[in-house]
Amino acid sequence: MKKDNYESVKAFMSETAKLADSAMTMEDIYTTIVERNPDAWSAIYFDESGSVKHQTYDEFRNAVFRTASKLSDLFSSIAPRTIVGLKLKNSPRWPVMFWAILMSGHIPLLIDARLPIENTNNLLRQSKAAAIICNDEAEFAVPNYRVNDVANRDPNYNFNPDWADNVIFCSSGTTGDAKMMIYAGKNLCSQILASLSMPESTLDLMYPGPIRILAMLPFHHIFGFVAVLLWYSYYGKTLVYPSSLATGDLLSACRNGKCTHIYSVPLFWDGLAQTINRTIASLKPSKSVLVSKMIAFNTHKISKREAGFASTGIAMRAFQKKVLGTHVRYCISGGGFLSPKTQALVNGLGYNLYNGFGMTEIGVVCVDMSTRVEARMKGSIGRPFYGVEMKIDCKEGETQGELLVKSPITHLEEIIGGKRGKTNLTEDGYFRTGDIATTDNHGNYFLKGRLKDTIILSNGENVFPDEIEYYFKDVHGLNNVVCLGAKLPGQSEEKIVLVCEVDNSVTEEAIAKIFADIKAINDTLASEKKVQENLIDKRPLPMSSSMKVKRFVLKEAIEKGSSDFVGLDAPAKSTVSFEGYDPEEVQKTLKKVIKCFAKVLMLPEFKIDPEAVWTTDLGGDSMSYIEMCQVLDKEFKVHIPEEQYGVLANANDFTKQILDLKKD
Repeated sequence: MKKDNYESVKAFMSETAKLADSAMTMEDIYTTIVERNPDAWSAIYFDESGSVKHQTYDEFRNAVFRTASKLSDLFSSIAPRTIVGLKLKNSPRWPVMFWAILMSGHIPLLIDARLPIENTNNLLRQSKAAAIICNDEAEFAVPNYRVNDVANRDPNYNFNPDWADNVIFCSSGTTGDAKMMIYAGKNLCSQILASLSMPESTLDLMYPGPIRILAMLPFHHIFGFVAVLLWYSYYGKTLVYPSSLATGDLLSACRNGKCTHIYSVPLFWDGLAQTINRTIASLKPSKSVLVSKMIAFNTHKISKREAGFASTGIAMRAFQKKVLGTHVRYCISGGGFLSPKTQALVNGLGYNLYNGFGMTEIGVVCVDMSTRVEARMKGSIGRPFYGVEMKIDCKEGETQGELLVKSPITHLEEIIGGKRGKTNLTEDGYFRTGDIATTDNHGNYFLKGRLKDTIILSNGENVFPDEIEYYFKDVHGLNNVVCLGAKLPGQSEEKIVLVCEVDNSVTEEAIAKIFADIKAINDTLASEKKVQENLIDKRPLPMSSSMKVKRFVLKEAIEKGSSDFVGLDAPAKSTVSFEGYDPEEVQKTLKKVIKCFAKVLMLPEFKIDPEAVWTTDLGGDSMSYIEMCQVLDKEFKVHIPEEQYGVLANANDFTKQILDLKKD
C-alpha cells in the first residue's frame, strides 16, 4: 500500500463521517449526492443505436425536482407519507423516480419489475399503498401512473419539497402473507457510514478517482440498492446502465462503459465462466495454452518462470478485452453460493472477485476485502463493516452455528401479512439471519448454508446442500441441480436427495449416463456427504425472483409423492409439429432462429440441428438462454412469455412459439 494513495483514499472516505452529524435522513443523503460534484456523470447509458449517452449529477438534480413537482400534483388527493409502489426496470429514470417520490412526501415501496400483476396487487393491498408507478399496462388494485404519463406533465416550479423518510423493501411472500421491511433514513445513513472502514483493508473498493459501476443488479433488491445505487451515487460515482440483461449487452456495457466495478449474483458469474471457457475453447491451441498458464499464474499455481509470457500484463489485457474489458478493479458476488471453479477462473483472468453478504432485513453488512488471491479463494464473506457486530450462536464445543448480526442498519419496522410491527430481535439486539456460519482466527466469516435448508442425518451429522450441489454442477446433460433433505413416501428418515433438471427431450440412454456420472462422483465423497436418492425432473426447477431454487416447493412435492419426478421410463418429448403452418414461413423463421442461436453460443450455424437442445446438446447455460430469448424478442419484434423460459428447448420450439406469437 503506498502511503500517499492510502492517505488520499482515507481522506476521501472520512468526509462521509460528517453524515453522522446531520439529522441522518433520506434528504441528507440526497443533498450530498447532488452537491458533491454536480458536473460529474451520474449515469452512462446507451441509445438504440448503441451510442453512449451521459447524465450529470446537476441534470439528475433538475430531473428529480421536476418529477417530484409533477408527482406532488398527481398525488394532491393522497395524504402525506402514504406508500407509493415503484415497479420499474433499472434505467437512469429509476433513481429519478425513487428520489422524486420521497421529495414529494411519499414512501416508495420497491417492487420487482418482473413480478406478475396478481402478486404485485398482493403487495399493494397488504402495504396499504395508494398508487403505483410502473410501465405495465394493466389493472392494479390502486391507481397506476406510467412513467411516460408523468414525464409528459408540466412541472410546477413553485413546488416546495416535503420529504418522506422511509423506504420499503419486499423480502418474501408475494403470495399469501407478504413480508416487507421498512427502513428509515437513519438506517440507510448508517449503511453509508458502514463504508468508513474500507480503506483499512483495500484501496480498490472506493477511492477518489473515477469509478464506473455496472447497474445490472435490480435496484428493488437490497444488494443492488445498497451496493450499487446508494453507495456509489453517494460518493459521486458513475452508474453504467446496460441496454438489457442479455449476456452480450452486459459484456458490451462493461467494455464500452469502461466499468471498474461489477457486482452480481452467482448465476451471472457462473454464466460468465461458461462464456470464458467457450472463448478459450475457440482459440488456437497455442493461445489456449497461453490463457491456461495465465490463469494458473494469477491464482499462484505456477511460478513466473513456468508461466513465461503468460505472466505478463500484455497477455492478460489481450484476453480481458474479449470479456469484461481492461478497467475492472473490483468484483463482488452475493446472494448465494459461488462455485470455487468460477471464483478461480474469474480471479485467474485478473478480475478480483470477492464474496459479500447481506439480507433484506439487515442491509449489506460485510464483504471480503483480501488483497491476496489465496485468501479470497477460500470463499470468505470477510469481516463486519464499521458499526456492525457479528457473532455465531453455536452449542458448546462446536465451531459453527447461526450467524447473528447487530447494527444500526437493521430495518426499523416490518409489515407481515398487512400488519405493521417492530423488528424481531434477540434480547441483546441481534438479528437472527438463519444462515449457518463459522469464523477463522482472523475474524473472517464463512457461510455454510441456510439453517432451514440444513439436512440433519439420523446420526446427527449436519449436511449443507450448497456444498453437495457444487460436486454435481458440471455433470453433462444437467440443466440445473439442487440438493435438499426430504422424506420419501413411506420412509421415516430424511435423506440427501439430488433433484436433476433435464430437458423434456432427453432419452432414457442419456438419463442412464447422467446417473452413471453422478454415481462416479458420489463414490468419491465422504460417507456423510453422499447423495442417497437421485430424482429426475423434466420441468424447469422453481426459481425465486433472486434466482435461487425454491427448495421448500420441491421438498413438499417429493414428500407428497408427486408424479412430476420421473426415472428411466420417462416418456420422450414428442417432435414439434408444424402442420397447418406455411412451410415457407416456417423455414424462413427457423433459419433466422438458428442464426441467432449461433450468434449467442458462438457456434457455426451448421452445428445447430433444429432439434438440438440448448443445454445438453449445445452447451448453453441459463444466462445465455435468457440472452437468447431477448435476442429473439428483438429480432422478431415479439415478447416470448417468461413462463415459457426453460420450456422451449431447441430451435424448432422457438420457431413454433414465434409463429404463434406473430399469428396472435
